[in-house]
Amino acid sequence: MFYLSFLFYIDVVKIQIMRAVFICFLFFLLFCPGFLMAKDYKASLFGIKSDGVTLNTRSIQKAIDYIHENGGGRLIFNVGRYQTGSIHLKSDVTIYLDEGAVLVGSLNPFDYDIQNSTALILAKDQGNIAIEGDGMIDGRGRDVANNLVNLIQSGVVKDPLRNDRPQEGIRPMIFYLRSCTNVSVKGITLRNSASWVQTYDQCKNLNIDHVTVDSKAYWNNDGMDIVDCDGVNITNSFVDASDDGICLKSHDAKSICQNVVIRNCTVRSSASGFKFGTASFGGFRNVRIINNKVFDTYRSAITFAAVDGGVVENIEVDSLLAVHTGNAVFLRIGARKTDRKGKMDNIRISNVEVEIPMTKPDVGYDYEGPVEDTPRNISPAIIITGLPGVPITGVTLKNIRISHPGGGNTMIAKVALNELDKVSEQADCYPEFSMFDELPAWGVYIRHASGIVLEHVLLQCGKTDYRTAVVLDDVHEGSFKSLQVKEFGKKSSVYSYHSDHIVNQ
Repeated sequence: MFYLSFLFYIDVVKIQIMRAVFICFLFFLLFCPGFLMAKDYKASLFGIKSDGVTLNTRSIQKAIDYIHENGGGRLIFNVGRYQTGSIHLKSDVTIYLDEGAVLVGSLNPFDYDIQNSTALILAKDQGNIAIEGDGMIDGRGRDVANNLVNLIQSGVVKDPLRNDRPQEGIRPMIFYLRSCTNVSVKGITLRNSASWVQTYDQCKNLNIDHVTVDSKAYWNNDGMDIVDCDGVNITNSFVDASDDGICLKSHDAKSICQNVVIRNCTVRSSASGFKFGTASFGGFRNVRIINNKVFDTYRSAITFAAVDGGVVENIEVDSLLAVHTGNAVFLRIGARKTDRKGKMDNIRISNVEVEIPMTKPDVGYDYEGPVEDTPRNISPAIIITGLPGVPITGVTLKNIRISHPGGGNTMIAKVALNELDKVSEQADCYPEFSMFDELPAWGVYIRHASGIVLEHVLLQCGKTDYRTAVVLDDVHEGSFKSLQVKEFGKKSSVYSYHSDHIVNQ
């Protein structure tokens, strides 16, 4: 009897719990109208034309405002070409592009609003926003930029036109989103920006997934710029850009770019593949770059820079394949625009394979990286350089395979191992692996560093090179564990040792 009463009691409790859950659900429906009313709206409902000729800026903006004011939802663009200038995305609104739908940027520079910077899609202080679908956004950046040049040359627009190009901030990006929360960008293709392709500035909870970037239309075409953001996931995306591929930046000394995951992405760049900086005023913390590929990239597969007083700390790179890239890893502390000294610590790079070609990696692309002063030898594959009294610390390179072409020529330049001070510090220069001109190593060059571990690293040199494989200058507590060097015409060598203080080895 007691057992039956107990079962009855359990059933009553279950019923009460289910009733409470149902009441909570009803309360949510009644008092969260955004959830109840969010729905899909076709672009045609607002008179938005898909003929590729009509300028739809005001009608698209009206649609966004209406959806925002009526509980949120999706503005759906079906197959067609929709021309527009700047539109401002609002909270709880998703722009959804069906396959075959293309948002086309206006060719008139005056059709774009400036909000710190200018872009086709702008948002500031908004939440729960998204740009998704299988469609495309085409900025037509080369034409827009050339039209802007014409306006500058005619005197209508004031601009110094340095290097025969307008300043970046007056050339429209595709996205510029600032101080937004819960942002989703998924599935779409972004083409031909007039400046950086997409910038997310001080945003929180940003998810970029299955996005394709094809932007080689003009200068400064960074594929993705993540600026002082917190909580970022970039996954399953492809970037082909004429400037840095996926670039983390820090514009504010009081902010930091942190808690970022970049996974399963492929990058091609006429600058660097994955880069921190150059702007690095606050810094970068807690970043994981996992299972990615880089190809045909002019500068470094990986560049981490702390040159504006910021920090770079707790960074992990795991499983990276880089083919046809000018440099494998470039880590740099500098003092470019401030007296504040940067910091770089706890960098873990593992399971990396890199092939460095003899020739320029991005030959034939629309906007190539600059031709360096020639003749010059190919730089070392791995460069780690701090400053005197400001070392890079706590770097581990594990399971690394480097294929370097070699072929260094003593008739071009040579820095002997007993005259390493001939290598200039270049503290205030723009950070790039070729900044030091000729370096005395072909494989690994480390200067002003402490606690550097190389474990199971293979360095292969394709042709005879007068330079040694590894040069350490002012390196404290360096440790090699199974460092293997294969040089053309020489017997393979394996090194394992630890030293508390290594200078000019």
